[in-house]
Amino acid sequence: MASASVRPAWPTAQDGRVWWTEDRPDEGGRTTIMCRAPDGTCHELLAAPWSARTRVHEYGGRPYAVTPAGEVVFTRLEDQRLYLLGDNGEPKPLTSEGSRYADLLVRDGQVWCVRERHTEDGKVTRAIVTVPLDGGEPRERVTGHDFYASPAVSPDGRHLAYVCWNHPRMPWNGTEVRVTSLGTGESWPVKGGPAESVLAPSWRDDTRLYLVSDASGWWNLYETGLRGEGLRALHPAEEEFATAPWQLGGRPYAVLGDGRLAVLHGRGDLRLGVLDPESGTLADLETPCGGWDGALTADGTSVTGIGYAATLPRSVVTVDTATGAISRPRPDPGRLPDPAVLPVPRPVRVPGREEVHAFLYPPYEPATEGPPPYVIFVHGGPTSHAGTALDLEKAFLTSRGIGVLDVNYGGSTGYGRAYRERLRGQWGLVDVADTVAAAEWLAAEGLADPARIAVRGGSAGGWTVMAACCRSGVFAGGVSYYGVSALGPLTAHTHDFESRYVEWLVGPEDPAVYAEREPLALVGGVSCPMLLLQGLDDPVVPPEQSEAFADALSERGVACTYLAFEGESHGFRRTETRTAALAAELAFYQQIFS
Repeated sequence: MASASVRPAWPTAQDGRVWWTEDRPDEGGRTTIMCRAPDGTCHELLAAPWSARTRVHEYGGRPYAVTPAGEVVFTRLEDQRLYLLGDNGEPKPLTSEGSRYADLLVRDGQVWCVRERHTEDGKVTRAIVTVPLDGGEPRERVTGHDFYASPAVSPDGRHLAYVCWNHPRMPWNGTEVRVTSLGTGESWPVKGGPAESVLAPSWRDDTRLYLVSDASGWWNLYETGLRGEGLRALHPAEEEFATAPWQLGGRPYAVLGDGRLAVLHGRGDLRLGVLDPESGTLADLETPCGGWDGALTADGTSVTGIGYAATLPRSVVTVDTATGAISRPRPDPGRLPDPAVLPVPRPVRVPGREEVHAFLYPPYEPATEGPPPYVIFVHGGPTSHAGTALDLEKAFLTSRGIGVLDVNYGGSTGYGRAYRERLRGQWGLVDVADTVAAAEWLAAEGLADPARIAVRGGSAGGWTVMAACCRSGVFAGGVSYYGVSALGPLTAHTHDFESRYVEWLVGPEDPAVYAEREPLALVGGVSCPMLLLQGLDDPVVPPEQSEAFADALSERGVACTYLAFEGESHGFRRTETRTAALAAELAFYQQIFS
């Protein structure tokens, strides 16, 4: 299970070829760059030990771009410099050390990208810059905002469109799409504001733009003029046409050669369809994929993305919209279990003060008579989403007689802005209440043994796990991966991208309010055993968060195991780490469910 997580991402299609990145747990978690030729053969372009990964916003994003000639520009993980990967396979540095680069686009012999700088006094600044393909100092094109994303140059090269926002907002709270004249330097807003999330601008022609906005309460597609005039919705619907932009470089739609748009849309998981921007007609494409990651790329009549299903791993999938033909690499059958034991989710709605969306994964074969044990999964974010992609962590449990309920608590994406806004100022309350309600519903429906329900989550999900164990006695145990336990240290020491996020989630810093929410202050309410796992190189949630909670539990005599892993960051990437973590987690469940 630990070594099977070769994860493709960030596809680019051009002239019959497709490029993408691929994480390699068996190679220390490095990220390589792959290319599929027109004849279907796949080649690895970036040899070990090179790793293409950007640390902009710490969560990174698309770390490479393809030139018109088919060469690759990428950000190297170790030094964050830009490199050009030529035909000989030898990377050539384009920038000096000291900055980070992401969201790359190559036009007219230049790399357009977001640059992030960190000074010795802790200040972080960002700008949209250009870097010559033959090397040289970056040239600043746009500055003045705290954050930038999605640089897009008009076909005539006269204008730059982009997304920007400032603290304390996050990109799903309030952003602007702006346009800058590359001749005069004049800049103006096109759409967006403090209470509207606008994403992913691209050019229809020299004077009109496509973009995604949640002004209606749902991320929908729009077309607008150069200065925001003539705005029109292309297909108004109570569906999402984008996902939360935690990483830079997402492209939730792509322009096909005939002018139609390949789009992602839906509630929860997103389907792939083709939208006619003139008529507004939207037709879904028939594929074996139940959902798609938020990154599409088009090449003529073909669209390529990362598709998945409950029994199919994430794959680079190309669909010819003219013929319906589908191509995808064949997964190594030795790396996947028998499909018969893979769990197929059932969408459910948990009743309560407000309905909660979730996915139910029954155990393959219950180990004992009567209701089986269950583990409730709590996703991170918290502005994120639990989908139905093949997840071997779930299969690892369901194949051993343990059911899984994956909860999209209030605040999750995929169900409109109002559902996301349920968590505003309520973190540690709404997420916890929804998770506890899910456990109680499992027991009331006779689906789970009420004495054998555990809860597990990572990052913000780890916060909810700890807080739920503090506030409720319904759980037999809790498992937190790099979870947040205290708000003060988080706001003081976390990275710049999320440094003001707590203001939206909880409110302005107030020790009294923090003490009513944070698990470390409520640790006296924990009576169940806990397992805490943490990477020691985590810049998002520092190890002190898990360590402090573990120490507090030990002081109270509550059974707690704390496991720390050298060289791991926010999300475990190495096979040996994943193996150790899973073994510990399974042993924990075997103890508390016995």
